[in-house]
Amino acid sequence: MPKIKFFKMNNNAKIPAVLGVGNALVDIISVLEDDSVLEKFGLPRGSMTLVDTGLSKKIYDATYSEKNEMSTGGSVANTMRSLASLGGNGGYLGKIGDDKLGRIFKQDFERKGIRTHLKYSNKDTGRVMGLVSPDSERTMATYLGAAADLIPTDFDPELFDGYDYLYMEGYLVFNHDLIKAGVEMAKSKGLKVAIDLSSFNVVEANLEFLKDLIKNSIDIVFANEEEAKSFTGKEPEEALHEIAEMCELAIVKVGKEGSFIKHNNEVIKVSTIKANALDTTGAGDSYAGGFFYGLTQNFSLEVCGKIAALVSGKVVEVIGANLPDDQWVEIQKEVQEIIGS
Repeated sequence: MPKIKFFKMNNNAKIPAVLGVGNALVDIISVLEDDSVLEKFGLPRGSMTLVDTGLSKKIYDATYSEKNEMSTGGSVANTMRSLASLGGNGGYLGKIGDDKLGRIFKQDFERKGIRTHLKYSNKDTGRVMGLVSPDSERTMATYLGAAADLIPTDFDPELFDGYDYLYMEGYLVFNHDLIKAGVEMAKSKGLKVAIDLSSFNVVEANLEFLKDLIKNSIDIVFANEEEAKSFTGKEPEEALHEIAEMCELAIVKVGKEGSFIKHNNEVIKVSTIKANALDTTGAGDSYAGGFFYGLTQNFSLEVCGKIAALVSGKVVEVIGANLPDDQWVEIQKEVQEIIGS
């Protein structure tokens, strides 16, 4: 299968770099005994719902236990952490508070070798209550806090220097002006632009805006089957074809069934790895991290998909979106086996 270049090699011939832009958040993961908490707080199962600080605290109080896991998060933040853990080249733009959670976020990213372009707000750093149902489905209640204060003027042309891709999370499309500013500036600097559709309710609330954006400005689209159906009204494979007509490269993830990738007239089906799923939090984010690693290494799309499937399969076996550092050593070995096969 031929390799396909989706990037321009920079002058120093370094590994192409990805700039991630998203909601800088801290994840607090709780495993539920049943879905009664979701019903109590009116949270649609499997969705992301924005909540205020008061409701976020009520949900935390109702789900607190010693088994709660806390880690840095946010959709694109998870992707950039996975990319860096594989040895990829990336940076991150988001907005945090000048508080303990903000410092934890910044230090964690710098420790991973991710270039940080963090802005500050007077609000508290945002947080996500990740609620994991017994079947491993995750529902998110998100208090954006400082993350919601990211504005178009936080972008400047120099920000994009040294980057080859801009990757933005769909959760940001509630701020149409922000998304448009970032995308337009990135395109003017010659970057490829990618977006993840993030959540079916996000797609439903911003459908016409997203369709116009993708048709005119987006090169790469990631979606899961629910998001793809909300976007097109079609089942995964048909949705893949429709999305691929609007952009250069389309990826539709179908859970345990794997993923579909389409570029031009070529369609690739990638299977999942065997995994004991405990929590799907971050699975799609880590998939994107693995996929970008492959793209920036100029691997074939099939290899990109296999690396993505490997990383996402490992993530669902832990609670939360963060894998332990020592586990990445083994994953890197398995990536080498994929590359050599």
